[in-house]
Amino acid sequence: MRTSVLADHPVEELVERKAGASVSVCLPARDEEATVGLVVARIVAELVERHPLVDEVLVVDDRSTDATAAVARAAGATVVGAADVLPECGPAAGKGEAMWKSLAASHGDLVVWCDADLRDFDPRFVSGLVGPLLADAEIAFVKGCYRRDLDGRPGEGGRVTELVARPLVRLLFPDLARFAQPLAGECAGRRTVLERLPFAPGYGVDLALLIDVAASVGIDAIAQVDLGWRSHRNRPLRELSAQAEAVLAAGLHRAASPGPPTPTGWRPPLAEVAAYRERR
Repeated sequence: MRTSVLADHPVEELVERKAGASVSVCLPARDEEATVGLVVARIVAELVERHPLVDEVLVVDDRSTDATAAVARAAGATVVGAADVLPECGPAAGKGEAMWKSLAASHGDLVVWCDADLRDFDPRFVSGLVGPLLADAEIAFVKGCYRRDLDGRPGEGGRVTELVARPLVRLLFPDLARFAQPLAGECAGRRTVLERLPFAPGYGVDLALLIDVAASVGIDAIAQVDLGWRSHRNRPLRELSAQAEAVLAAGLHRAASPGPPTPTGWRPPLAEVAAYRERR
């Protein structure tokens, strides 16, 4: 595992390093009208218009009931409905589905994911994540880490991470215990690697991707980037049980049956989906 910080890769240097590679930033979103516009606008202003690092900002709207799609579009993103991407694969919903659909609908050689509920979003999240991929051809995947508050209390955020994900990783996947935030929604990877991996349903997707990337290309091909402070909507405890269950299910699936075949309910590798191969 490689470790780096935001300051390692100035944006101007990353633009020079692109050398024809295209970068997509994907934001899975459901009912995020309060924050998604700011996230999109800052990416567009800083990393599309001021510095031509990002080629595409894509929001995948996962059945929002608010104005998420309209707000994101007005801020400069391309917006697609999750149900409208690869409809021949059948209906599904949740974060894992939205990430799988965003990989299918985007065009970049390098794909960056960020959560759409971030407050005080810093464009350096994107440049920090894509930096190791542009700086080192041997890096296949980048995972963000950060510190976060809970209701203003420093370091108290990440309850599912601390109570479920990290203990599970230490017990079942000890080689990955060095990753401080196994559930981080801020991550990036090379399309050629990502399209060969299945996607877990719901909130289990972030942990499953980390496990599967390590199994596919090796832990030395993964970088961890310090993104500093991260502020987002904190959910009440009663709303976290479904997330904890999905994370636990994904980890246990992979501990019992690492790698293929794709477990029931998971989305298959896009490289195996005929409609995706025809489009690519």
